[in-house]
Amino acid sequence: MKSTTRGTLAAVVTGLAAAVSGATPAAAVGTVPVPVPLGGVEKSFNIELPQVGAEIPVPVPGSPDGPRYVEGRLIPERVIPQLPVNGGLPGADMRAPLPHVLGDDFDHVSLDAPASDLRTMAPGLALDAPLTPPNPKAFGLPEPKLPQAGVLTPVLQTMPAAALVTGPGL
Repeated sequence: MKSTTRGTLAAVVTGLAAAVSGATPAAAVGTVPVPVPLGGVEKSFNIELPQVGAEIPVPVPGSPDGPRYVEGRLIPERVIPQLPVNGGLPGADMRAPLPHVLGDDFDHVSLDAPASDLRTMAPGLALDAPLTPPNPKAFGLPEPKLPQAGVLTPVLQTMPAAALVTGPGL
């Protein structure tokens, strides 16, 4: 077998193994892991330190709903549309030793707060002109009316979760 054939075969097998194992690239996940390296300090002082890690979400802007034309209005329904932004709340993963405060069976505490999805929409604006559309009964002239203005409220939706666990040697 030639070296180029072996290299191609190795690349295909590696790609299949990654696909079967469920490995996804960091960009597809939507979060960036942030480890806090404390291993050198543990070895230097010969003590067990907490293990800390975090996940920082990557915000992704969406496409806004465009203006909607409604019969009987001169200006579209949403002059300034709401811009959706999807992202997440940061996550944390911490594990720390306990000096047997709760008994011999409880020597570690762990906190797992995974990154949670966050959906937001920016505020928008809805306006209507102080004139009606052309009226055929009034020779095609618009009639005056009270102007209308409204603010579309911002939206914030999320569901955070966390787990606190104590036990022996987590």
